Amino acid sequence: MKTSKVTLGALGLAVLMAMGNAQAEVNWDRVGDRIDNRLDVRGERINDRLDSRGGRINDRLDNRGERANNRLDHLSDRAADNGRYRLSNRLDRKGNRIEHRLDRKGNRIEHRLDRKGNRVEHRLDRKGNRINHRLDRRARR
Repeated sequence: MKTSKVTLGALGLAVLMAMGNAQAEVNWDRVGDRIDNRLDVRGERINDRLDSRGGRINDRLDNRGERANNRLDHLSDRAADNGRYRLSNRLDRKGNRIEHRLDRKGNRIEHRLDRKGNRVEHRLDRKGNRINHRLDRRARR
């Protein structure tokens, strides 16, 4: 059976108040520190995952761009060897378009990851602030 954090917090507060104000305050501070530490650890894990995924996506985009450029270089060399100047120009233009698209997509992905990371960080901050606010309110009671 799941128990809400608020219920556990209220139960913890009642127990702490029964222990005496001085001891309750020390224990309450410890609880707040533990919650802060857990939120920090979770936030770091999420940011690490986002960084890791963003790095993998960038690596894949770089690899694809490099393969496309290598293929286009190879085709352009063949076209030059056969005296097909127009084909070489087309390949260069196509390569530039592909490179531009890959850059745009990579930038979009990076921007999305940044936004998601910022949202996660903001949510964690809000939740931490709410918890701290609740802890402060209960500590004052």
